[in-house]
Amino acid sequence: MTGSTTDPEATDPEALRERALAALLAARERTTLLTSCVEDDELTAQHSPLMSPLVWDLAHIGNQEEQWLLRAVAGREAMRPEIDPLYDAFEHPRAERTSLPLLAPAEARGYAAEVRGRALDVLERTPFRGSRLTDAGFAFGMIAQHEQQHDETMLITHQLRSGRTALTAPDPPPGEPFTGPGEVLVPGGPFTMGTSTEPWALDNERPAHHRIVPPFFIDTTPVTNGAYRRFIEDGGYEHLRWWDPEGWAMVRRHNLSAPLFWRREGGQWLRRRFGTVEPVPDDEPVLHVSWYEADAYARWAGRRLPSEEEWEKAARYDPVTDRSMRYPWGDADPTPERANLGQRHLRPAPAGSYPAGESPLGVRQLIGDVWEWTSGDFLPYPGFAAFPYREYSDVFFGGDYKVLRGGAFSVDEVACRGTFRNWDHPVRRQIFAGFRTARDAGPTETPCPGPA
Repeated sequence: MTGSTTDPEATDPEALRERALAALLAARERTTLLTSCVEDDELTAQHSPLMSPLVWDLAHIGNQEEQWLLRAVAGREAMRPEIDPLYDAFEHPRAERTSLPLLAPAEARGYAAEVRGRALDVLERTPFRGSRLTDAGFAFGMIAQHEQQHDETMLITHQLRSGRTALTAPDPPPGEPFTGPGEVLVPGGPFTMGTSTEPWALDNERPAHHRIVPPFFIDTTPVTNGAYRRFIEDGGYEHLRWWDPEGWAMVRRHNLSAPLFWRREGGQWLRRRFGTVEPVPDDEPVLHVSWYEADAYARWAGRRLPSEEEWEKAARYDPVTDRSMRYPWGDADPTPERANLGQRHLRPAPAGSYPAGESPLGVRQLIGDVWEWTSGDFLPYPGFAAFPYREYSDVFFGGDYKVLRGGAFSVDEVACRGTFRNWDHPVRRQIFAGFRTARDAGPTETPCPGPA
């Protein structure tokens, strides 16, 4: 059994420099879109206690870039050391950030732009060797990922805000209705989980290590709105038997009866999506459900959520070559034909889309469309070492966090790969999360059929 591989171009310094430049520019283009489509009063408003004001994210992006690329990599003096505490994500809860003396929108834009100009100069001059921070351009890749992660956070804020529609995007291209099997058998045995070779992989994805997974079945596609609606109509939110005790308490406390942003009106289910109210499409993966809701659905369906190692084996393992790939389709980077990523669309594609992104085992949409809850707690891999700072992963291990995998339409490809790990509290519903289910495999079982 061989280990995980990396893109052949990922070790060439000049190719990496071009990749870093493209990633930084793409992230800034998206940041500009998300912060220029609304008026300044919308940037400074607190649209939800769960989220920062958009202007905080904007200046925080610039501050992190300054701290890591200008100060840590280039050794330059701090431009504005007095603002560091304002944009320390651990210093002030999100709900309190509007009370801080934050940079005004114009000042925040100017600061971020000045940092970026200097950072691009550093990128041109920095040798991609000599330290862990600069090897393979890691620091630049880390900052591009950080900005894209905050772009996703700002997109969540746009979904939560009220008022006029500010963002638009074309729908995913229509495809043929999916008629394949409802589940796929993943063979038991060892595989390589995590990575030690992906140049920009973050610390919690490392190191590569062997896991042994018994055979199991996993859904071919994420669970759809239509399937989830049947759970609702069967009294899913009304019966304690399906729920984790903490989840049931959440349901009762908040009187929950459907995913976030859904409402029933005139005999049909509607949802609000970036300011537009529309019928809930049955064929799309369900979105805006908590871990508790995903877990309850799985129990109702007689199934369970996949473990994190099961999810990764389904997404990366190639039984023909007996190795773990970078993505379900192989080692090549994502393309629009393979996955719904990068905010190209503001919704998931119908379940069963993107046959070009199918895994060797026949599982679809493992990358893009919706984050997928797993049963796993967020814990370090054997041999984990925090790098370059404890606050990225280490301080979250062992807490009340569940792991999500696969990315969503809201995620850029630079922050999404077969080894990438996301985590959040099991109560979270505002994130772009859905799920797929799994079950143990008996010795003579065959997969269940596909959609009726």
